[in-house]
Formats: sequence, structure tokens, C-alpha cells
Amino acid sequence: MKILVLNGSPRRTGNTACFVQAFKEGAESAGNTVDVKALSTMKFGACLACGACRNGSGKCVQRDDLAPVIEALPGYDMVVFASPVYYWGFSGQMQAAVTRFYPYGPIPVGKFALILSSGSPNVYDGITAQYKSMVRYFKGESLGEFCFNGADQKTEENIKAIRDFAAGLK
Repeated sequence: MKILVLNGSPRRTGNTACFVQAFKEGAESAGNTVDVKALSTMKFGACLACGACRNGSGKCVQRDDLAPVIEALPGYDMVVFASPVYYWGFSGQMQAAVTRFYPYGPIPVGKFALILSSGSPNVYDGITAQYKSMVRYFKGESLGEFCFNGADQKTEENIKAIRDFAAGLK
């Protein structure tokens, strides 16, 4: 399976990055191909709501670092959204990237997963509802949701849970 992981964390060695690395290791150990895109290292803008993508081209008019990633979506079997939760939603980087899926309508990817990390508990209701709505709209299947919180999230137990989940993907 070919998997795209969108890492919405601006921290290169933070909790989300740790969980993304564990996911990648587990998925690759099962023979999957994993492409990780660190959104914080890319230069791109959110949807402009210009409508050009819906008027024939099917592509966003913005030719930035995110454009080739979005255009490659049909080549993936799975997309994983990995994001810190700072204020009850996806990180700004992730939310801006997700708005750029608009040209595709229901993107032709069948499987999805969600990895969230926050210092606080009880901040996941809105973001998990958004994720579930996105998966329904994309006519896909959610294979897993992981919501970690607290000061010490990078426990062996949490890392193993992500790695084992990913190792079971085929």
C-alpha cells in the first residue's frame, strides 16, 4: 500500500513527529511505502475560494509546494493526518493544507487515519468530528484514530501502539 502522511506539526522533534516516525517504521516493516510531508517546511497558502479549480481545470491556481502533493493524491491508497492540537482543531498548517483538497471533491483515496497530540485532555471532540466528516465526504474508511495527551506522551506504550497499528496495514 502507498501511504501519504501529512505531518501538521511545526516542531521537527515534537510529539507528533515522534508518532509519525513510529507510524512510518511500522508501515514500512509491513512492506508499505510511506511518504511523509512535513507541512511546516513547505511554502503554501490556504484555499483562495476563487473557484478556478471547479471551472474546468480541476487544479488549484496556486503553484506552490503543496500543489504537487495534492495532485498526487490519486496515487495513494491511504492518507494519515497527523497534527498537534493547540486550540481544539488541526494545526494551522494542516487546516490550510486540508482546504486545498477542495478541487477534488471526494478525493480518490480509500483509507485514512488520524494521529493527534496535545498537552491537554478533552480537546479532541471538534477535530475528530471534522475528521469523521471528511472521511465520509471522501467516501473512505477510517482505519484508526489516535489521540495522545499530557506532558509525557512519548511513552513506549504510545509509540508501540502506533507502530503496531501501522505494521498491521496491508
